[in-house]
Amino acid sequence: MAETALCARFHKAIELVGRRWSGAIIQMLFRKPARFAELRHAIPDITDRMLSERLQELEEEGLVVRTVIPETPVRVEYQLSAKGRALEPAMAAIGKWAEHWLSELPSASGLAAGQTAKARRRPSAKAGQRRAVSARS
Repeated sequence: MAETALCARFHKAIELVGRRWSGAIIQMLFRKPARFAELRHAIPDITDRMLSERLQELEEEGLVVRTVIPETPVRVEYQLSAKGRALEPAMAAIGKWAEHWLSELPSASGLAAGQTAKARRRPSAKAGQRRAVSARS
């Protein structure tokens, strides 16, 4: 029974830090507290919506602390909690493993320089026409 509980905890931990963008957000916050725009700028190809969702998930799990600074204009900063900082050795080990075992990868999205995420998601009109023609054949 104890093995099952351990396995469930391990699985939850892997799912939490392994979700797309979560590891990058955590890595950025190891360096220093950051505002939303700083994180968005530092993490290539992340959308505002995805960054917001991941920050909220990490905050709900107690890894990230959101601090509202009552100035004009109001500022919001994100930083790792003690629970989030405790991930540093594990994240460093994953980084070392990746350097040793993974070949050099293209950018986070694999896009060619200058191509937008919008262009990647939507096929061209010609591609749609080719599919329609081949379906009729």
